[in-house]
Amino acid sequence: MIELAPSILAADFARLGEQIQQAADGGGTVIHVDIMDGHFVPNLTMGPPVVKSLRKSTRLPLDCHLMIENPDQFIPEFAEAGADWISVHQEVCRHLNRTLQLIKDHHCLAGVVINPATPIETLSEVLEIVDYVLVMSVNPGFGGQEFIPACLRKIRNLADVREKRGFGFRIEVDGGIGPATVADIVRAGGEILVAGNAIFAIGDPKINAQRLLKTASEATLQRV
Repeated sequence: MIELAPSILAADFARLGEQIQQAADGGGTVIHVDIMDGHFVPNLTMGPPVVKSLRKSTRLPLDCHLMIENPDQFIPEFAEAGADWISVHQEVCRHLNRTLQLIKDHHCLAGVVINPATPIETLSEVLEIVDYVLVMSVNPGFGGQEFIPACLRKIRNLADVREKRGFGFRIEVDGGIGPATVADIVRAGGEILVAGNAIFAIGDPKINAQRLLKTASEATLQRV
């Protein structure tokens, strides 16, 4: 099943509730929230208070992507604020298994994220317990970057490992997703599509979401 996760990082925050609803009307089923601390990535965004406000404006699951150092310190706060999904970067988690279990202990879906240069082999010991793997197809920190084509191989390899080992995690992809790239991503195995600029930058978020999902759905028929 293909799902669209509109990323509010690209939305107009003066009309955030309205734009979230438009994206949902267009088929968005998960709201992606990028949490950046200015240390792990060179940008600073939002924290638990924003997530708490979002929780009041939508019933859709809130997918909180923690691009932060020391995620264990903040996971309880984000869960309490209303996060439904929480993902953490393999690159910052010294004890990844424990961090993922902490997310589950707070009744959220647990995801693990890998940057473009991080091989999927680093996840071999946690794939059995994660609910989803988020493949970064740009280097994290800023929206509007171009998709890194080499990440398609990583998505395909993850899908192959899942099938061969009988795992149940889903594959989420974030970075450079738009009309020109979404079909290749879906054919490679991407299932949860995080899109920011493609939804919110220009035009009607509802129409943009509908068009992106239509292209993605058509691509599922072309999967090998």
